[in-house]
Amino acid sequence: MKTLLQFKKEALKRPGVKKAYIEMQPEFQIIRALIAYRNKKGLSQRELAQKIGVPQSALARFETGSVNPTLSFLQKVTNGLGLKLLVK
Repeated sequence: MKTLLQFKKEALKRPGVKKAYIEMQPEFQIIRALIAYRNKKGLSQRELAQKIGVPQSALARFETGSVNPTLSFLQKVTNGLGLKLLVK
């Protein structure tokens, strides 16, 4: 059985996979930053989801990157964390 790191290393050798991975990095950086901030504030997914009025499963899908969030969803998350969403 391969580790996740081994699988990733092999997958990134394929040009199409590598291109998609690179293109998704800004999205992943935003998600990682919001997860880190949620954890820093001591909030669970369930607590933040309740605070912003969405199902915990919707927040989980967002945090795993399995959905493409709307701007309004990102605004709910950032507001729930006490942050301000600024789009330039």
